[in-house]
Amino acid sequence: MAMSPRTNVLRQTLEADEVALGVLENTYSPTLVEFYGELGLDFVWIDLEHAGPSPFDGGRMEELLRAADVSGTELLVRLPEPDPGMVRKTLDAGARNVFVSRIETAEEVRRAVEAARFTYDGEPGKRGFAAPRASRWGTTDDYAATEDEEIVVGVTIENPTAVENLEEILSVPELGFVFAGPLDLAVSTGHPGEPTHDDVEEHVDEIRERALEAGVPLGGLGFGMDDVNEKAEAGYQILNLGSTTGALQGVVRSWFNEYEGER
Repeated sequence: MAMSPRTNVLRQTLEADEVALGVLENTYSPTLVEFYGELGLDFVWIDLEHAGPSPFDGGRMEELLRAADVSGTELLVRLPEPDPGMVRKTLDAGARNVFVSRIETAEEVRRAVEAARFTYDGEPGKRGFAAPRASRWGTTDDYAATEDEEIVVGVTIENPTAVENLEEILSVPELGFVFAGPLDLAVSTGHPGEPTHDDVEEHVDEIRERALEAGVPLGGLGFGMDDVNEKAEAGYQILNLGSTTGALQGVVRSWFNEYEGER
């Protein structure tokens, strides 16, 4: 008996012009991915640029994806570079949502998005056809047609060159979203560790305005819940609330602060 196609809840949220909230799971634990889903998060961010398993480690990716499937959340997988082979490998493992770092030009973005699709911009795409986990090992009805309707590929805008090329980047067909990266923009503008520097905020504001004008969903980091609420009001649709280690640090420190004995 053939399986029904997958559905991507994050894509549905974006297409409905609603806001998706998630957390960076920076311990790469399937248990925590599952737990975050049970808590009601729309996505769990898995960052393969700065840490974690190799993007080509399909086994580790499958474990994280199964945990997301069990609890009804989506993985949002950040890839370290616009490598079409890396995009295809991640999607074949069963990821539905990826965003690509270290892009500067529309052509790099186009190659990454094209690698994710069987049909692209009216022409054959560059997604390889096989029977991987994404197709439930060949048991899914109309895999090629339905997969193109479920995948989301976004990119991080994190350097001045990408900002300069933003109009062309935003016009790339089937671009799922752009993610404004203030921490990396701070580095690339010469202000590492200063995401609220005027130069950085100027770039972030431009990214926001141009993305909204182009009708491309916008993602970003939340620096506290006041900031999250402000960004949701300002048009952001993908917002990261924090990280596993950040949450634990805050709670454990609050316990220590309230402890009345000697330490």
